[in-house]
Amino acid sequence: MATQIIEHHLVLLDHLRTILVALGEADQVPEESHALFLERYDELRALLPIDPIESQYLGQDLICQVIQRYPQIAHLIPRDLLWFFAGDCLHYMPDEEIALYQALEERRYEAEQDDEPFDWNQEKQLLAMAVDGSKH
Repeated sequence: MATQIIEHHLVLLDHLRTILVALGEADQVPEESHALFLERYDELRALLPIDPIESQYLGQDLICQVIQRYPQIAHLIPRDLLWFFAGDCLHYMPDEEIALYQALEERRYEAEQDDEPFDWNQEKQLLAMAVDGSKH
């Protein structure tokens, strides 16, 4: 199960990297500092599958830097990355969203304990629909 979680977040990191590259190609950021930032980002991408625990701090730092350095794309950062890296990243999530992710983690934990399959994206959609439905 842990490998699936890492793979899921690697895909999200790759997606965010394509957005960052496109931002640089559009000449919307200083080229030199952007290139250095992408190097550090690639270090995170390489470190995550090898040492997920150690990569947490680098991930927190880099995701927060994306928001601070590139506010024009902050809304494009996959919310799962904010939750996954946690720490300071959680400051960019509203309380309702944090509650949704906490419930999602509880469901994932229960599924693991019962040796049941767990589809993160499907469960997230179900929870979001339940929350939306309770608002109406």
